[in-house]
Amino acid sequence: MKNSFLLLLCIVWGSWVPAQVAHHAVEKPETGSLKNLTAAGWQADIRFLQQTVHKDYSFLFKNVTPEQFDAEADKLYQAIPGMQEHERLAGLARMVSLFKYGHTDISWRESPVKFHVAPVNFYWFSDGVFVEGVANEYPQILGAKLVKVEGVPVEQALMALKPLVPAENDQYYKAYGLDFLVIPEALHAQRVSKELKNTIAYTFEKNGKLFDVTVQARDAFHLPRQYGFVSTATGWLTVRDTLQTPNYIKNLDKIYYYEYLPESKTLYVRHSQIQDEPKEAIPAFYKKVFEFIDQNEVEKLVIDVRLNGGGNNYKNKPIVTGIIENKKINKPGKLFVIIGRRTFSACQNLVNELSNYTNAIFVGEPTAENINFYGDNRRILLPNSKTPVFLSFAWWQDKPQWENGPWLAPQLAVDMSFDEYRTNKDPMLNACIHFSDKDPVTDPLRRLRELFTAGKKDELETEAKKMAADSRYRYVNFEERLNQSGYDLMNAGKLEDARYVFQLNTKLYPKSANAWDSFAEVCWKLKEKDRAIDYYNKALALDPDGATGTNARNMLKQIQEEKNH
Repeated sequence: MKNSFLLLLCIVWGSWVPAQVAHHAVEKPETGSLKNLTAAGWQADIRFLQQTVHKDYSFLFKNVTPEQFDAEADKLYQAIPGMQEHERLAGLARMVSLFKYGHTDISWRESPVKFHVAPVNFYWFSDGVFVEGVANEYPQILGAKLVKVEGVPVEQALMALKPLVPAENDQYYKAYGLDFLVIPEALHAQRVSKELKNTIAYTFEKNGKLFDVTVQARDAFHLPRQYGFVSTATGWLTVRDTLQTPNYIKNLDKIYYYEYLPESKTLYVRHSQIQDEPKEAIPAFYKKVFEFIDQNEVEKLVIDVRLNGGGNNYKNKPIVTGIIENKKINKPGKLFVIIGRRTFSACQNLVNELSNYTNAIFVGEPTAENINFYGDNRRILLPNSKTPVFLSFAWWQDKPQWENGPWLAPQLAVDMSFDEYRTNKDPMLNACIHFSDKDPVTDPLRRLRELFTAGKKDELETEAKKMAADSRYRYVNFEERLNQSGYDLMNAGKLEDARYVFQLNTKLYPKSANAWDSFAEVCWKLKEKDRAIDYYNKALALDPDGATGTNARNMLKQIQEEKNH
């Protein structure tokens, strides 16, 4: 985004982002004073925020209705007199997070509310939440798996904290939500802890044993991290073997760098902000990249943006056009883009464009941003508490609305386990290097459509079952996409084809109420009322109290009335 580096301010923990990310200058904010801040002052701030949103930012009501937003505001307004200051701030965070846009948030650090931070860096790996780094005084918890927070199972604690985070999807929360696990005030405000204190009691698992450790939190402490990982230059303990450094966290003093991997004839590029290096702007850097490709034996290009939280999306053009123009590398199986939970903002624009216009294969985890999204925010200062609220105003749409989604998903899903991180393995880069023509197709839904169009229904069913069970496609929502395809066929009057697709969905997802409900509908339209009754009953049994069950119940009643007449 043109100004999306304001992400550094619009996320709660923004000022903990490493210094080299912050390229913008911001005047020192006017801070409030709790000494003179009354409950009425906080209540007036709530009304001011409500009025501002309704007057100037009503377009943000996409994931929440105006009525739901006002209900949350009214609830907080009534509760303010009985709340402590940190609870009031958390209440504001919950209000703003209802919009579920990562650029729309409040700033805890710039508010007058004092808070503390435990000197622990957690990271969410594929096999759980682990201590990735820690201050020297707690060596016993380094590399331990988090089991409980204040006696609450970690899964429940994370669920309780989620309303504080303007998470567009679960990936965004994985990247940033863990920071609230180290803030005592947040844990108390969300009732993970029963009382407010400057310590946090954790339960860990290590070497097969459970143990408890109480960690002392520090005043507004800055976690010494780079792109989510503890910096090895800080004197902190890091669980990673520092004798080696994998490519994705190598040379982090640079925004981007490239390295040739001769054994695989792969050119690797790590690009971790959409900003220019002071001594080498993006166009100059990528000119060198493409010249290297042309002049050397390069069979694959890997662009790694898994750590890239954005910047200025006007700087994406030379990357995209350079790839399009390079006939040597812009081919299926030769161009790979690694994405992940920190791929956000202007970098979301970048991967959208690469998806639209190149032959890139996306590898790794889904991105942290919706495909189309509200970004570029304005700083609104609440008049009494002086708490900054950042409200997005610019809609960015790189793909048609029917291609919108919660994230850009990888075509080849690859996660990282704790042990892989600890031992400096990089399963994402490894998947790119070892990709071959024998690997699974990178667009499974297109493959299924081709088989359907060719009339190869037996082969289609076999392929669909195999793909739906393949973990590499776990972010492809086969059930939803097949269901939509069935309705597209049904609405086009192709009822027999729709019946086949809906029936296939029930074979793949026999416990899905919606799959059976859709299958029942096409049978009803085909005048097969007995089958429709059977399938609506299956849907009702699977979802007796939900929306699908309610629809099935209503349809059964309608079919019975038709029979009676």
